[in-house]
Amino acid sequence: MRTDFDPAAMSRNEFYKLLTATVVPRPIAWVSTTSADGTHNLAPHSFFTIASVAPPVVQFSSVGRKDTLHNVEATGQFVVNFAPEGLFEQINDTGTDFPHGVSEFEAAGIATEPSLRVKPPRVAASPVALECELHSTLRIGDGTVVFGRVVHAVVSEDVLVDGHPEISRLKPLSRLGKDEWAAVSGVREISRIRHADWRGPAGDR
Repeated sequence: MRTDFDPAAMSRNEFYKLLTATVVPRPIAWVSTTSADGTHNLAPHSFFTIASVAPPVVQFSSVGRKDTLHNVEATGQFVVNFAPEGLFEQINDTGTDFPHGVSEFEAAGIATEPSLRVKPPRVAASPVALECELHSTLRIGDGTVVFGRVVHAVVSEDVLVDGHPEISRLKPLSRLGKDEWAAVSGVREISRIRHADWRGPAGDR
């Protein structure tokens, strides 16, 4: 048995709760921006992924017109800071609906460090930062997809193994439904199968 859900017969918030509970886990873009008047902003966005590799472009969606979106449109720059498990409460703090003009860095007591190629600062304690210049935006309903070309990346040596980020050291956070968050556990590895090595469906092997 299955239960049917018709978005046309549900409120926006009801279907939002269904979407965010089923499209899981979602990586978190901890986005830092700087307003036209120089105020630094920091906010988590869990509608986040890679859009392109060549050129390197990442994307996140702003549901509604929040300070992050206003700042990106005004300055054309932002930084995606990695959201690690150890900064769980600080990341949640920066999701608070502070009044316009309040810096989440200052309100939440989060240390910054200068970026190399863009004006918005990086989160000093975050192990990875992707410095981005705005590629384009796309408005879809009540959301705006922001595409940023990665112009510089920096990774803490503490999370590198043989020059590559190691998941057990990164310890990424992800968003689930409701007020739920998750950490990585039970990592499994499996190689992609070449057609020349195909031995039939997994259930038959």
